Amino acid sequence: MRAMEENAPVNGVSALLARIEAVLIGASGLAMAAIMLIVVMDVTLRYIFAAPLTWSYSLIGLYLSGAVFFLALSDTLHNHGHIALDVFVPLLPRPVRHLAQGLGYGASTLFVGAMTMLGYTQARDAFLFDNRVAEAVAWPTWIAYALLTVGMATLFLRCGFRTVFHLASIFSARDLVELPAPPDTNPKTGEHGE
Repeated sequence: MRAMEENAPVNGVSALLARIEAVLIGASGLAMAAIMLIVVMDVTLRYIFAAPLTWSYSLIGLYLSGAVFFLALSDTLHNHGHIALDVFVPLLPRPVRHLAQGLGYGASTLFVGAMTMLGYTQARDAFLFDNRVAEAVAWPTWIAYALLTVGMATLFLRCGFRTVFHLASIFSARDLVELPAPPDTNPKTGEHGE
């Protein structure tokens, strides 16, 4: 419950992005569930009935794995779930911290925007030329590129949001963007530090 309160959207823009991310993370979860069901069904059919699914690996590799990964990116960023080397960030003065993070997210926005455009171009071309994989089932490839594009476009919007609102926070008395929780410095007990 604590994590949900800390990552509550700070304004309407973030709340709108969070709603989009909730839909995408739900689709990512459904794709993960589909992977598990298909693998169980394939193993059962392969070893009990000697009739494996000929399409399972290509469906999982082409569509479902991409959906799991790309559709979860922006929600993971919103919830501060990506790896971050932020040991010294809390030690920086507030304006410097927001400036550094604003510049970092600005660079990320440009990079992710380029990846989004590349994904869109690949999806469009694959759709127009009806590109398909050369396997037992000729799955269209544009869907895989579209999943990448949707996930990266949402990540682009979240990075852009963070860029603008970190930079605006420099001139504000309060933080205008969600910040990660401070590190937990309480000593851990138990065998594994739980």
